[in-house]
This record gives sequence, C-alpha cells and structure tokens, in this order.
Amino acid sequence: MASLLARIKPDDFPILVASGFIVVILLAGTGYTLATLGTAPLLTPNYLLTQLQTGAFLGIVAAGMMTVILLGHIDLSVPWTMTAAAMMASTIGGPAAIPTGLAIGLCVGLVNGLGVAYLRIPSMIFTLGVDSVMRGLMVAHTGGFAPQDTATDLMRYLAADKILGIPVAIFVWAAISVVIAAILSRTAFGKAIYATGNREAAAYLSGIRTRWVIVGAFVISGLCAASAGILLAGYSNKAYQGMGNAYLLPAIAAVVIGGTHILGGRGRFIGTVVGVILIVLLNSVLSIMQMPEAGRQIIYGAVIITMLLVYGRTARVTS
Repeated sequence: MASLLARIKPDDFPILVASGFIVVILLAGTGYTLATLGTAPLLTPNYLLTQLQTGAFLGIVAAGMMTVILLGHIDLSVPWTMTAAAMMASTIGGPAAIPTGLAIGLCVGLVNGLGVAYLRIPSMIFTLGVDSVMRGLMVAHTGGFAPQDTATDLMRYLAADKILGIPVAIFVWAAISVVIAAILSRTAFGKAIYATGNREAAAYLSGIRTRWVIVGAFVISGLCAASAGILLAGYSNKAYQGMGNAYLLPAIAAVVIGGTHILGGRGRFIGTVVGVILIVLLNSVLSIMQMPEAGRQIIYGAVIITMLLVYGRTARVTS
C-alpha cells in the first residue's frame, strides 16, 4: 500500500478524491431513490447516458474554462457568449448557422484575450464587462423577448440524436476533449500555457510570447462556450434569454474539483472531465431530492471558495 501511494503524483490526488465522491454520490442517490421510490434509476445505462448527454454542454464549457484558469485567469463572459452564439446561429439558419455561432465565440475570445493580455485589465473585470456588452446586444437584437427562430436540423442532430444508442452530444464532447487534451499535453502552445500560468514573467524571459498565449487561451474558451451554446439551442430546439447563466459556476467548480490550480500553472484535463461528471451526477441527485437552484449555487460557490483557500495556503507555504 505504501509503495502504491508513493507512486501517486500530487496532481492525481484531486482526481482520485473526485472519483471517490462520484461513487459516494451514486451510492447515496441510489439509496435515496430505493427508500423513496423503490427503484434505482441512477444505475441504469439509459439514465446515465441521459445525464452525460446534458452534461456534455457543461463539459465543453469547462474544457475551455480550464485553458484560461491554467493561466491564473477567469472567463466570466461564458454565459452570454453561449446565448449570443445560440441566438445568432438560430437566426441565421441554414449551412451558415454553426459557423456564425462559432464566429461569435471566436470574436468574444479574441476581444477578451486582447483586453487581458495587452491592456492588462484583470480578467475578472474585463470578461464581466464583455459579458454585459453581449447581454445588451442580444437584448437589443431580440427586444428582450425569446427569439422565434428555431435550431437547424444539424444543431438538433448534434445535440439530441443518437448513434448506436449513444447521444451524439457525447461524441462531440469527446472529440473536443481529445483536441484540447492533445493541445495541452502534446503541443508547444500547451506547454506555454502551463509555463505562463506558473510564472508569466519567467515564461516571457525564456522566450515565450506570453501575450499571444493568453489570447489563444481566451479564444479557445470563447469557441468552447459558443459550441456549447449551439448544442444547447439544438437540444432545446431554440435559443432563449440567459440560457448560459446556469453554466458559469458549475464549469468553474468542475475545473477546480478536478484539481486544476485556480491560481494557474497546474492541472490535468482528465481531472476536469471527472469534475464535470461529479457535478452532473451531484446535480441529478439534488434534483431528485428537490434541492432548489439556490441551494445548488451555494454548494458550487462553497466548493470554489474552499479550494481557493486551500490553494492560497499552499502557495504561501511554498513561496
């Protein structure tokens, strides 16, 4: 046992803990449903696949959020980037729908990256301002009402259809995850993200173009948020006001729970995937228990604050 523990790397502990909590959540939820309903739906393949299908939207958002958090920054423009991409994709329709939505995410990510990297405005402030601008633009576009446009057939297929009994949305999430995991672990850009997150000044002095690294990370976050918004519109068959608001805190919580250092420089992508699964199953069990949305937000916020305090103490001890 001692030799096994010695082989476990520090970055693996949060993943193992989160995996343990997944088991606990499944057991607790199963026990609750058996006691109250007489059945155990949480353990059925169809139920789990349905949860992963809806969790795919969160997983895609969290994938992009992780690239920004690895730099020690945060992207608070996610909610209305998702909404704007979904609304404009639904409005344009046809073959140009998805490219239009992705273009929205690209532009938002580029603006965020330039503002943070070159204007040196704190990411929390700048991205919150961009989120407000996007909200205003969409309210002006729709007059404050839900748009009447519906999602395209391709958007509905990607979000709601199945292949061999498995939702296509899960395949989309898997594909995006593979791409981002490969970028972080196998490319010079990924190594530059970790180096910049550890110490930006040292990375700059070593020859890394840190400003463009920051821009690139925010572009990835914007594209992921836009992709999730497009899929969510396809799943709902239409876009609606504030559709991305429920994804910001869970995405941050999933990244942090998965072991990514919220102050930047450390984290594994598999941890974010595990964090997403934990959040999805926790949300499912809380729904079964009829926990109000306010309670769920309190839980997400408490997790983020707790992990921030832990990482803050660790940083002070090692510095």
